[in-house]
Amino acid sequence: MPFEFRLPDIGEGVAEGEIVQWFVKEGETIREDAPLVSVLTDKANVEIPSPKAGRVLQLHAQVGEKVKVGGLLVTIEPTQAGASVPAGTSAPAPPAASASKSTAPPPPVPPAGAAAVPPAPSTGGSVAPGPVLATPYLRRLAAERGIDLARVRGSGPGGRIVEADLLAPAAPSVAPPKAPEPSRSPAAGAPAVPPPGPAAPRPSPPDGDVQRIPIRGLRRVIADHMAASVRTAAHFTYVEEIDVSELVRLRERMTKHVEKQGVRLSYLPFLVKAIVAGLRAHPRLNATVDDARNELVVYPSYHIGIATATPDGLIVPVLHHAERKSLLELAREIQDLGERGRAGKLTRAELTGGTFTITSLGALGGVLATPILNYPEVGILGVHRIVRRPVYRADGSIGPADLMNLSISLDHRLIDGIEGAQFLATVKGYLEDPHQLFAEMA
Repeated sequence: MPFEFRLPDIGEGVAEGEIVQWFVKEGETIREDAPLVSVLTDKANVEIPSPKAGRVLQLHAQVGEKVKVGGLLVTIEPTQAGASVPAGTSAPAPPAASASKSTAPPPPVPPAGAAAVPPAPSTGGSVAPGPVLATPYLRRLAAERGIDLARVRGSGPGGRIVEADLLAPAAPSVAPPKAPEPSRSPAAGAPAVPPPGPAAPRPSPPDGDVQRIPIRGLRRVIADHMAASVRTAAHFTYVEEIDVSELVRLRERMTKHVEKQGVRLSYLPFLVKAIVAGLRAHPRLNATVDDARNELVVYPSYHIGIATATPDGLIVPVLHHAERKSLLELAREIQDLGERGRAGKLTRAELTGGTFTITSLGALGGVLATPILNYPEVGILGVHRIVRRPVYRADGSIGPADLMNLSISLDHRLIDGIEGAQFLATVKGYLEDPHQLFAEMA
């Protein structure tokens, strides 16, 4: 009897997931607990194994499609007791099949006039059947490049696929434009009449073909989240210039000691400590908004999100309980979260639960930006590059200084401008006299 497998509950508060990649095709057989499908939820990929061994009868969702928890994913014909199922193999052909027929289902026939698209290349010859050893990040990368991982020979330990194995030229991701179809006559024998002007196809731009890139996966999660933030929160931004000359000197002195332990010391750990001090003084900014209940939820602990660029888009790993961590611990965790985030290896727990967010482009930080709130949080701090410029001193002299702009965006429905300015003034005081931060580093 066919077995219907539905999307399980894969995390508290998760209502749906987006199909990132299927690891099987209809007609193929799969072993129990072998990778079945990769699902994206809250910017984290979850690889779901097959609950049964057997033949895949039907996939009920396409890549890029969202499925509700409890929604039908796949129908499997379970293997009868005692039968062995090789992972990743296709269903066997009937005994009478001729030698010229493949054991795999035939490829779809392209419509007349359509250009042939070459299959995704293999980095080697035939590959021995067995489980595909690849991380979720590489599986997603292969799907985007149109590469069948079952045809890739892994060069890593134990046959594991590494990123270098996917560097072979892939099939073009955009099919050439189809030839225009002739209009159909409304009645037999009637001459073909072109459609009215508004329905006529638009001419191609003079510089060549248009590339259409599906907005799916992490990019769609980001798009939906940003649109919801702008639609819901009333953004306002306040900017302050900070003289971080003493912070620059302090970091230079501390770097050689911290990096002996294999940790890179950026300015972010200092900023996290200054922000925690500012949030202690102005607790209403360490909060999220519950619009359903019309409440501001203020937290006693400080869970600071660090916006991080990845090949697929922006993610926000969270430093949970930042107030409990030393400067060295923060530096180590920021480095670890960044590296694993870019490799697609963070868990859902590491990407959720933030109460305030920092976004920084480092040396490319620019002069000014308006950060978009990481809704439902009510505050986000933009960090801009440090530049050396001459400034007037209090004694009337002119001298060099290391200056940096901080731009904070707040939800003006809940946080007044004066409260945001006071918070940023507190952060400024800690950064301009960073020795105060050692009281926060216990």
